[in-house]
Amino acid sequence: MSSENVNYSLEELAGYRNRIRNLDAQGVVEYFLNHFGAGNIALSSSMSAEDQVLTDMILKINKDAVVFTLDTGRLPQETYDVIDKTRKKYGANIEVLFPEKPEVEELVEKHGVNLFYESIELRRECCHIRKITPLKKKLSTLKAWISGVRRTQSITRNEVPGVEWDYKFKLFKVNPIFDWTEYQVWDYIRKNDIPYNILHDRGYPSIGCAPCTRAVKPGQDLRSGRWWWEPAEQKECGLHVKQEKQVQKGK
Repeated sequence: MSSENVNYSLEELAGYRNRIRNLDAQGVVEYFLNHFGAGNIALSSSMSAEDQVLTDMILKINKDAVVFTLDTGRLPQETYDVIDKTRKKYGANIEVLFPEKPEVEELVEKHGVNLFYESIELRRECCHIRKITPLKKKLSTLKAWISGVRRTQSITRNEVPGVEWDYKFKLFKVNPIFDWTEYQVWDYIRKNDIPYNILHDRGYPSIGCAPCTRAVKPGQDLRSGRWWWEPAEQKECGLHVKQEKQVQKGK
């Protein structure tokens, strides 16, 4: 069933928020996996620390649950290593999605291989082709998606709720650890022996494509190493956009 055909109402969204109000992150994941069914909801994972936490929660509930990642063609080797380590640990498939080859070829032919450094517009075009297009195609087959965004990650995410209607992709978006701290994320990883990207140990709190990511200094914003040449309020690729006001704040 295409998400283009899914209707939603503020009452429906309010109902979801009410049902998960007193649930912890694991409970939120379990509720929505059961509610939508494993084939209708999926985790979009960048193999970040947050997404690895959610992968652990999801696959412990249902090994047939869908976890997918976007291979832009410009990822660090360390990210590919995490994909394979995760597959081996959980004995589960991590679905890898790719951009359309003709679109990437045309982009590079017109603007060069490092176009993203030249302007915000070109960087967003690169993100759109390499990330948004394959993501949109996948989400069109679902009724909801799960993400690891947290409020304290950046100023563009400081009002993220536990569940929302994603008006860009037209389906429900579930953010089970929206109110977690960085400490909680890493405490969970340590206690559950979860594979993680070793670049985190080298000062990379947020990891994207290799040319667009660098280490940050202690005390800097967690996403300051992403597209560091751009203003902080611009540091999103389009996967996670600030949603319209929906119902009331909270979960």
